[in-house]
Amino acid sequence: MTLVVLTGGARAGKSALALELAGRWDGDVVFVATAEAQDEEMRARIERHRTTRPRSWTTVEEPVALREALESLAGSQLVVVDCLTLWVANLLERRDSEDDIVAEACTVADLAAARSAPVIAVTNEVGLGVVPATPLGRTYRDVLGAVNREFVARADDAGFVVAGRVLRLDVPVAFTGWA
Repeated sequence: MTLVVLTGGARAGKSALALELAGRWDGDVVFVATAEAQDEEMRARIERHRTTRPRSWTTVEEPVALREALESLAGSQLVVVDCLTLWVANLLERRDSEDDIVAEACTVADLAAARSAPVIAVTNEVGLGVVPATPLGRTYRDVLGAVNREFVARADDAGFVVAGRVLRLDVPVAFTGWA
């Protein structure tokens, strides 16, 4: 299992599951954090997250250059990427185009899937709620949905996390209708 994608709503348990899975790895673990501490509340969140990780793990804080972060790591290191949701937000904030973000996501997902050690990517599913009220909100929802589809398309395993439980997502080979 090389690329694992965990998606679901906010506070559903995705990150906790990613840490649990990574903790089973018999080798080095690298946690790639995409969050930026732009205010005090976010600084506190980041600090709380840091305390949940073993001290033996390496943390790489990289809000936008995810491809470069993955390329810099040894292929034998398990990588947790937490999270694609903030990564996409950071790229939009930087004013990257929708097409460029999706293209970069394809490149990063291909890179993650080709590694010898697993990559566990955490992301939110933001398309289950109301239609966002602003153009930027709708763009974000659409781009993140496309990024999530590209990652899951390349994943060996994917799960939808709800209330701490995982629903495994099967990758359809061909839809033959309702039987």
